[in-house]
Amino acid sequence: MPDEFETIARLFRPLATAPEARGLADDVAVLPSRPGLDLVLTKDAVVDGVHFLPDDPPDLVARKLLRVNLSDLAAKGAQPFGYLLAVAWPERFGWKARAAFAHGLEQDQAAYGLSLLGGDTVSTPGPFTASATLLGWAPQGRVPSRAGAQPGDRLFVTGTVGDGWLGLQAAQGGLERLGREAVDILTMRYRLPEPRLDLGPAIAEVATATADVSDGLLADAAHIASASGVRLELALEAAPLSPEAAAWLAGEDALEGRLALCTGGDDYQILFTAPPGRAPEGTTPIGRVVQGEGLAVTYQDRPVQPDRLGWRHA
Repeated sequence: MPDEFETIARLFRPLATAPEARGLADDVAVLPSRPGLDLVLTKDAVVDGVHFLPDDPPDLVARKLLRVNLSDLAAKGAQPFGYLLAVAWPERFGWKARAAFAHGLEQDQAAYGLSLLGGDTVSTPGPFTASATLLGWAPQGRVPSRAGAQPGDRLFVTGTVGDGWLGLQAAQGGLERLGREAVDILTMRYRLPEPRLDLGPAIAEVATATADVSDGLLADAAHIASASGVRLELALEAAPLSPEAAAWLAGEDALEGRLALCTGGDDYQILFTAPPGRAPEGTTPIGRVVQGEGLAVTYQDRPVQPDRLGWRHA
């Protein structure tokens, strides 16, 4: 079994491409401030059997770890820079699996302009666990929070919703009725989400509040409503769907299917509020902000009381 220092030297030191990382030969990284910019930090973890399936390839697990964190930076309009990594290896993670995990990190570092800055590796008798702390830069004083939504704003979302939840079912061997191509597409959307860094800066320019859609569209809308002290009105039928999600919905009860797609989570789109007419292209209006509190859900102008809003963390 490879030890910590061999793993760092052979697998992770080549990923420490930024000079601030000090070649992973120190206990710290040193980041000088950048004039006119704020440093934005976020941290998420993934656990075997909770955030990914036990037979998911290690390289895709590594890439998903980076991407769920990159989604948080995207929602704040931040440009990714680097990350700190912590990994707890179970005994079954020998050299081949560790090397595959590092290769996944390498792939997405190249895709998103990241450098490994440091971290820690340990062994564990429990499930494989990894966490990353992502760092990015954003224009000073212009990082939106969840707390700025104002009555009169509209509610928007990027991309489509529901694919992450459907993708988990597809990865577990379900949804055969949709056909192999759709199953493969949905499986990859669960295993390898696409953080919306393409739209993040433009959204941050106009948004009054933002969040990424990780817990579920309804749950994350409720987070914005609570933080902003306003009421969000969200129309289920307005939520944008992919062709694969629309095909699945055609075989389900329309209302219950919409609720499932909007509460499943793992979409990693950007949910935001903005004044009317200010949202960038590539976003869909799904509701509005009014005075009051909480989240009001409707379907075809009828009030809906969901049993749940989305994923609940321990």
